[in-house]
Amino acid sequence: MMISVIIPTLNESSTIARTLTRTVALGFDEIIVSDGGSTDTTLQMVQACCARVPTVRLVTAPTGRARQLNEGVKACRSDILLFLHADTELPPHAKTVIESALKNPQIVGGRFDVRFDRPSRWGAVISWFMNRRSRLSGIATGDQAIFVRRQVFEQMGGFPDIPLMEDIEFSRRLKRRGPTAALPDCVTTSFRRWEQNGPLRTILLMWTLRFLYWLGVSPARLKHFYGAIR
Repeated sequence: MMISVIIPTLNESSTIARTLTRTVALGFDEIIVSDGGSTDTTLQMVQACCARVPTVRLVTAPTGRARQLNEGVKACRSDILLFLHADTELPPHAKTVIESALKNPQIVGGRFDVRFDRPSRWGAVISWFMNRRSRLSGIATGDQAIFVRRQVFEQMGGFPDIPLMEDIEFSRRLKRRGPTAALPDCVTTSFRRWEQNGPLRTILLMWTLRFLYWLGVSPARLKHFYGAIR
């Protein structure tokens, strides 16, 4: 099976070169970077990688993670799609474990466990709860590198065009399509968001946003609320 990695970017010059270098080394069939209008040096970095590595391609899309991911899928040819954040590193055997999980034709997709790039007590607690919650609920976040069969993705209509919670909504719809794989292998993601706003404050913000979303508050209103209190 062919696997494409789709990476959305927006001003990710501090992380994208490292992420591409490490992802290229894992032997995926395609790596599509979908940029949403970066104004830093992200585009130049990606273009430099494209010039060296034929499996890496750059596409542009309207700003918004859901739109960028959907445009990235349009540009790829593979039958398995893996969605990776620009500040996240896949485990060394990511391709192999995805292929192994999808040998079961009933599995429609899945996700990885997550850990943070800077060991800390807060990081260990947060990642444990993220992984545990995901296993219990069957819902994954974008930090966990969601993967899916392309046919299922297209049947679902791709990521919902909403400004926030697109990963939660996509994951919720995905599990209705069939069983998903909760891989114990860990992706390593940046702790920068948690450090910038403070771990406890960020936890409370995320919980509040998700609680309001489950109550039916629109993603547009949540986006406004998120921007107002950051």
